Amino acid sequence: MSSMHRLLVANRGEIAVRIIRTAREMGIETILACSEVDRESLAAQLADEIAVIGPAPASKSYLDQQAVLEAARRSRADAIHPGYGFLSENAGFARQVLDAGITWVGPSPEAIEQMGNKSQARQAARGAGVPTLRGTDGILDPALRPEEVEQFGEQIGFPLVVKASAGGGGRGIRLVTSVKDLVQTVDLARAEAAAAFGSPDVYLEQFIEQARHVEVQILGDGQQVIHLGDRDCSLQRRQQKLVEEAPAPDLPEEVRSEIRNSSVQLALACSYSGLGTVEFLYDPRSGQAAFIEMNTRLQVEHPVTELITGLDLVREQLLIAAGNPLRLGQQDVTFNGHAFEFRLNAEDPANNFMPSPGTLSRLQWPEGPGIRLDSGVRVGSAVAPFYDSLLAKIIVWDESRETALSRARRALGEAEIEGVHTTLPLLKALAARAELAEVSHHSKFIETNPDFWEVLA
Repeated sequence: MSSMHRLLVANRGEIAVRIIRTAREMGIETILACSEVDRESLAAQLADEIAVIGPAPASKSYLDQQAVLEAARRSRADAIHPGYGFLSENAGFARQVLDAGITWVGPSPEAIEQMGNKSQARQAARGAGVPTLRGTDGILDPALRPEEVEQFGEQIGFPLVVKASAGGGGRGIRLVTSVKDLVQTVDLARAEAAAAFGSPDVYLEQFIEQARHVEVQILGDGQQVIHLGDRDCSLQRRQQKLVEEAPAPDLPEEVRSEIRNSSVQLALACSYSGLGTVEFLYDPRSGQAAFIEMNTRLQVEHPVTELITGLDLVREQLLIAAGNPLRLGQQDVTFNGHAFEFRLNAEDPANNFMPSPGTLSRLQWPEGPGIRLDSGVRVGSAVAPFYDSLLAKIIVWDESRETALSRARRALGEAEIEGVHTTLPLLKALAARAELAEVSHHSKFIETNPDFWEVLA
């Protein structure tokens, strides 16, 4: 890769490790942009160099755009990979990177901007012929009188959700079950959105009860787009994904074909370059799927797609960012077997999922055929309270969904972590549930099954 020699990895934890490993295989030198508290991390040890960008709080390090840019200049990096979270979907930062003459490993700032605004993304999806849920066209006009807001709600139907246009990652969403609560919830959602995302804009959207969350991985080079199959991410807690699998199970083939094709059409409509994920809600009762949002970055759950396609998605991302055209046509992408991913977090399920900082004193990871471990820690690693609590992802593959789930149960049973509380008991309990085996789970499964929590008490 003659056009990319030195890559600044502007992230931390398991995804920084993941990116560094592929870059090394490709002969690209890596510089880890890290906070002071992460200078002894596993990612820091694996990188060729480190560039300390500030103190522990993310606002003073990983989210400090000028500090990251200065680190890239000082280290003579010719590309920046933002990973996920932090600055990965910040169109303004992507623009600054490009203006500095540095390669941005991601889609164009224009695509990030369009898809990052959820109401704009919804309009773009409709324009590209992608099925959407009932909802407002664009943002809800702040000048509307209360009775006009209620009229919109009645037209959509209850329950519905009030969503922040600038929200994402499951944040900025409020459920409304009756018209009497709508105006107050909209006012509250606007205030929260302004504080959390810098924009008070919200829109209304139909709420599907007991929906499954399915998504399509796409890859483009600005002119061509292919899909790399679908995933199911329905097992969530407070809109945060816990378990993912690929391919999405028990989808009617016409629905699978529709979401894959419409995802490609949406990406083509915005001349998409790089990796992206188009997310849908699937209603098993109606057999319909509808667009909810697009993520313009590498996803946490990308390994399950890698295991069923045999592709290294970070490699594909770097190749395209370096100016290469897509090296694959749709006919070159094949799917084999089934994969699950379980996210292991440093949180205490028995104590309302409170963060559990500390030092890891013991780690025993599962091993054996069909098991992959994406981790950002090792024995002696400090788990800091400043960041997302993800420690590792336990990923399994086998030829069928049934045998892959059996392998997942075995793998989770072998895992041992000491020094901090983790969500391992929760993951074991989820893997053992008949609903997962039967595909009768949905995105509100955890919240709506009180008996589930007895095993964690």
